[in-house]
Amino acid sequence: MNRPPERSLSMGQVCVLGAAAVPMVAFGGMGAFGTYSNITSVFHRSATALGVVAAGEGATLVLALVLVGLTMLGQSAPVGVRVGLWTLPAVASLTGATVAQSATEAVVFAVTPMAMCVSAEGMGLLARRIVVYRTGVDAEAQRRNAAVMQRLAYHRARAANHPDEKARNDSEVESWKLAKKAGAGDALLGANLVEVQRGRLTDGADAALAGMFALPATPVTPVTPSAHGVTEAPEPLAAEDADEEDATPPMTDVTPSVTEKDTQVTPEMETVPPEDVTPVTLPPETPVTLEEIAAVAGVPTPVVGEPLSDEQLVVVLRHLRYTDDPPLSYRQAVAAFREAGFVGGEQRVRRAWGSLMSHEETDA
Repeated sequence: MNRPPERSLSMGQVCVLGAAAVPMVAFGGMGAFGTYSNITSVFHRSATALGVVAAGEGATLVLALVLVGLTMLGQSAPVGVRVGLWTLPAVASLTGATVAQSATEAVVFAVTPMAMCVSAEGMGLLARRIVVYRTGVDAEAQRRNAAVMQRLAYHRARAANHPDEKARNDSEVESWKLAKKAGAGDALLGANLVEVQRGRLTDGADAALAGMFALPATPVTPVTPSAHGVTEAPEPLAAEDADEEDATPPMTDVTPSVTEKDTQVTPEMETVPPEDVTPVTLPPETPVTLEEIAAVAGVPTPVVGEPLSDEQLVVVLRHLRYTDDPPLSYRQAVAAFREAGFVGGEQRVRRAWGSLMSHEETDA
């Protein structure tokens, strides 16, 4: 999995985040001071009030700082830290409600410590979002997904191999419940899935355009058979060669000295009659089989009725396209593909056809 490049905070973002963190710290301190005043009004001892504040808001502040530090280091917070951020303020609220002398004071004393709890959670969440923005890694989401995957793997193995049928059924049900939680809250996972789908849409559009704007195949130069073999069609003379041939001066009359010996014809020099020449027959053209095309492409031979890979789709379409002369068009090849019983979705077949046409244009 490729991580996105690390980003830095702009000056404006730093100022806004700093301004958001200041009220969190301020209201947390005000909640601690309120708890101190409440306890002092009951016990009339500052030491007792400070002890209650230290056990409630003070311990919550320590856990909040630990949470922020671990988050800034790109690590997930232990379970004890996360539980303590809510347990300690709840204990402080229960203490305040217990020592209150009336129902009204009990409500006020119980609500006051919640300010520190919300401030601690707010600072931890803000620090986590800053790290995710800069590094693209959400350690907390990865921790949750790892725990879900571990439990999912256990229940799948238990559902498949446990000797007790009831245990297997329970694990099967639990597996489906855990499957709903897999990847929940992981922004990086969602971004990666979007990238994958974007690539598939690009490939599909490219295949569709390639099928629409595909150029015709390059015509093959015809060959003509002769009496002694196969010769290629003569190439036409270039314009320069034709001019040079026309410009060749005529030969002057030269009378060679011919003797009587030269005019004699021996049996070896007689011309063989045309009927005695045995014509050379060309071997019949053997069509290329699907197995041979698959072997050249280096893929397993496609089998009718089984799902095919992208490379196998190209091999099948290439084989069907050249089963006739002239080669089949896209619609004809697809019709032959379906009639033969091969399996493949319309988008994948169109993409494979575009790849085949691209290779033909490159070869041409």
